Amino acid sequence: MVTIETPRLILRRWREEDVAPMAAINGDPEVMRWIADGKPLEEADSHRFSAMVEQRWEDEGFGLFAVEVRETGELAGFTGLAVPRFLPEVLPAVEVGWRLARTFWGRGFATEAAREAVRFAFEDCGLDRLVSIAQIGNTASERVMDKLGMRVERETTTPATGRRVRVHELTREQYDAR
Repeated sequence: MVTIETPRLILRRWREEDVAPMAAINGDPEVMRWIADGKPLEEADSHRFSAMVEQRWEDEGFGLFAVEVRETGELAGFTGLAVPRFLPEVLPAVEVGWRLARTFWGRGFATEAAREAVRFAFEDCGLDRLVSIAQIGNTASERVMDKLGMRVERETTTPATGRRVRVHELTREQYDAR
């Protein structure tokens, strides 16, 4: 079982007690504004999401980490790796992503957690390339991508929602050169 600790966070596999706080995060319209069609998830959808996250760890050998705040034990959200099936034109690919509760925005947690997910991808999983995808206008996520050393690879439209996105990329060579 993979657990990663940073100065302020613990990145770990999911627990049953994470489902309710993650449902609250997924149900927040402001958090979900830039995700998929921009609509909050219903609680049942959030429960299915949590189950799917754990199954992907089993199927793919990587996945989304629950992000816990070390000082308080609170679930801040998630970061980690996933195959971006919603955007088939970039496949095969693995995406680094994150989603945090609003109370944790603006504190550098997304960058701190995602930086470790990137390290995990290249150093532990042996990946050669990562992408990260942000809807155009989501400048906060694009700032995190920039801090991770990612660069814009293309702009396109997601088939299911018709929303415009930017695909950012970081290769192993770029990661190793940093």
